[in-house]
Amino acid sequence: MTRFRAAPVLRALVTLAVLGSVAACGTGTDAVVQGGTFDFVTPGGKTEIFYDPPSERGTIGNISGPDLMVDGKTTSLSDFAGQPVVVNLWGQWCGPCRGEADDLETVYENTKDLGVAFLGINVKDPQQDKAQDFVTDNNVSYPSVYDPAMRTLTALGGKFPTSVIPSTLVLDREHRVAAVFLKALLAEDLQPVVERVAREQ
Repeated sequence: MTRFRAAPVLRALVTLAVLGSVAACGTGTDAVVQGGTFDFVTPGGKTEIFYDPPSERGTIGNISGPDLMVDGKTTSLSDFAGQPVVVNLWGQWCGPCRGEADDLETVYENTKDLGVAFLGINVKDPQQDKAQDFVTDNNVSYPSVYDPAMRTLTALGGKFPTSVIPSTLVLDREHRVAAVFLKALLAEDLQPVVERVAREQ
């Protein structure tokens, strides 16, 4: 009797141990987020939202995850401490993302001497190689976090519209949200905003 009762208990313990080890392995390459005070307010149809004065801006959480282009590397928002950062949510499957890619690259090249960094977040792309081809074909030179499951978007506030791709956020030097664009961008739309934020004291 004792032998038959012990067997199910032993099987249960082995199952728990296996599940625990699988869960531990699964977290190593996931995109993650920590902290943040940004509270996105539904804009009522607006596609451009500005948060001023700077003292009233909220910070987003620390986005971190696998680098899209470099195996084994982790890319994080915290890599750009003290720099204004333009965060762009994109997918290779998204037509407007293809349309704005060269405009974003132009603004990056035009503002990096002001200390501005760009960080892409690649979402909803289960095939990493296709997302990598997008970067290569469009000559995108700034890094992206590979986040097909969109886990990093929790950093952007619980009400951020995850269905709006592309989306772009302009963060100031303290990584507070200065502007949000819920649309594809032209360089002439984005660059003046980025330059203004970069020159803030």
